[in-house]
Amino acid sequence: MKKTTLLVLVTLVAGSVFATSAMADASRGKMVYMKKLKHICKKDAVKNGGVFAIKHNRRTWASLKKNGKLQEEWMKICPHGVKKIKKMKPKNINNLYDFVWKYASDGEVPSCG
Repeated sequence: MKKTTLLVLVTLVAGSVFATSAMADASRGKMVYMKKLKHICKKDAVKNGGVFAIKHNRRTWASLKKNGKLQEEWMKICPHGVKKIKKMKPKNINNLYDFVWKYASDGEVPSCG
């Protein structure tokens, strides 16, 4: 009985850890912005991630994602970053989406450079 209970507990904990890492995350989206777009978007007068995110409200960001137009919109906001935006992996797109949604014009105020 103890072995079965321990096995079930370990399985639940391991499953929750793997499920969490597979989900998108705004803090990871911040890292994606900082690493891939921060310096290049400054050429387009987007001085930081907060300015990038507040271009739209949460409803608009969600609509762009639903319609598959996120990357297209990001390329309009940051034309110098077109190559990097096109090369983004799906997990980075989802993380960056979570970032822009969380810190949209009607969302929270970010603390990033």
